[in-house]
Amino acid sequence: MTTQTEERAEQLRAALADDLLASGQLYDPTWRKVFETVPRHPFVPEFWSLVDAEVRHVLFTDPDWLDLVYVDDALATQMTDGVATSSSTAPGLMLAMLQALDVADGHRVLEVATGTGYNAALLCERLGSHKVVTMEVDPELAQLARSRLRRCGYTPQVVAGDGRDGYPAPAPYDRLIATCGFTAIPASWLEQVKPGGVIVCPVGWGTVRLVVSYDGRAEGRFLPAGSYFMAVRDAATTGTAPHPGSPDSTSDRPTSLDLVAFDEDDSFRFVVSLAAPGTAFALERNDEGRVAAVELWGADGAWARAEGGIVWQAGPRALWDAVEAAHELWAAHGRPGRERFGVTSTAAGQRVWLDSPSRPLPTAAVE
Repeated sequence: MTTQTEERAEQLRAALADDLLASGQLYDPTWRKVFETVPRHPFVPEFWSLVDAEVRHVLFTDPDWLDLVYVDDALATQMTDGVATSSSTAPGLMLAMLQALDVADGHRVLEVATGTGYNAALLCERLGSHKVVTMEVDPELAQLARSRLRRCGYTPQVVAGDGRDGYPAPAPYDRLIATCGFTAIPASWLEQVKPGGVIVCPVGWGTVRLVVSYDGRAEGRFLPAGSYFMAVRDAATTGTAPHPGSPDSTSDRPTSLDLVAFDEDDSFRFVVSLAAPGTAFALERNDEGRVAAVELWGADGAWARAEGGIVWQAGPRALWDAVEAAHELWAAHGRPGRERFGVTSTAAGQRVWLDSPSRPLPTAAVE
């Protein structure tokens, strides 16, 4: 990179930090210094971004490359069969998660989902490279991240492996942060994080902050802001969305749930992501732009479709039953936001709750 490029990048980093401060997302002066120090552009020499309502492939040779790098947007950095399978998280969301992680000098951190390596670089700048272990399921991405980190002066331990298993060799860790989406907290993490340690992880369409206790349980609440991460995957995953299963054994019945609930409040879509974990959903609209049908489907073959007051569902989980029960609880308690929901995780499984662990959210759990 030329000196002119580096000077321009430094200016853009400072401007982005100013924007995050003004919006209230940046409140820790230590992390401000880190964000102003660590460059993002060496980790994203090419990416796909939404520019003027179109997906655009951006290369480091493009004249506006740096300007697009230093904005508060997620950047898709790997495409597989036309679907994004890795990305660089939006800096504002990254910052919210790092501040929630509440690291201190001397802490050892495990990061799950290295991706480009930029988040690992931020952790290294804050704690020192020798305190950071980062895992990436895709060996090619792991190698790319390792080389980019080294060029920027950071040398964390980069492990090519499945983050769901954690990495026990240097455990226990003081902190664990994941930057890919999960339906449940892996039991291995509870064993590898110290009592009193913190886990920050995307679950559904939110990010939960858990504190590990001495009995091996972890518990905590969701952060207030939305969180939309690519789902955790194994090396064979292409990112192609599953399709609804066979109509065989489909059941149908009336439903009283007004489909407008999916459209009018982001907090309900978050609740759906918890009530029907491991599923995707699509909205179909009529000529007036109102939601006319909702379809949910999971990789396990479970699916549901609601339209015209009727719901059809099939597969190993009754998805719509869980959505209706969750909507009833959500509506009865004043349409709560993410911060009123929490998670209790043990080796035996996970429970999502509203306000307190004694009020569980009805879910169609993945077996």
